[in-house]
Amino acid sequence: MGVGPGEGFDTMVGQEQELSSVVDGDELVGADDGLADDDLDDVVDDVDDEDAEDDADEDDDDEDDDAESDDEEDLSSLEEEGEIAADYIEGLLDIADLDGDIDMDVEGDRAVVSVVGATLDELVGDDGEVLEALQELTRLAVHRRTGARARLMLDVGGFRARRRSELAELGRSVADEVARTGEPKKLRAMSPFERKIIHDAVALAGLRSESEGEEPNRRVVVFPAG
Repeated sequence: MGVGPGEGFDTMVGQEQELSSVVDGDELVGADDGLADDDLDDVVDDVDDEDAEDDADEDDDDEDDDAESDDEEDLSSLEEEGEIAADYIEGLLDIADLDGDIDMDVEGDRAVVSVVGATLDELVGDDGEVLEALQELTRLAVHRRTGARARLMLDVGGFRARRRSELAELGRSVADEVARTGEPKKLRAMSPFERKIIHDAVALAGLRSESEGEEPNRRVVVFPAG
């Protein structure tokens, strides 16, 4: 840690007092045994350098404190998003008369709400279409409460976890094919969540990928390296 509030000031005052005693001392009067002008300049420069270092240390401490405060605020905001989303999903489960337990977590820069239970296929739908729509509704519910755009992720019955594994394997397989043939490969239309996993897998394989088209028909194209 750097110096605390006031310490740099006290040090500067002490140094200025020492410098004043040197400047006002009798030894400066004598021509032979006094400080030369160059020596006096060195003393002043040393004091200025130490003052600058003290100020820099205080600035670094302030920046660290601000960063920690921002991180705490971000975490608190994400936790609030998760709680609002959980309440919203719980209300939907009650209306639909579906059983399910709700877990909340924070992963990176987004809140994650997971619903686990035995009768949740209705909330996933074919290829996760119902889940995607439900996630958007939940984000809107959070936005209405907080006034901020929500990026929370909703998972039901572990669908996204399983889908993530399947898509990562698909991304690796397509990357191998493109590297072998040297020809670009266009995949079927996917959701933003699915495209992100493909992009990550392709990048890990050392190839390049891009998304093209408009929602809901936006898809990933994998290109050879180079």
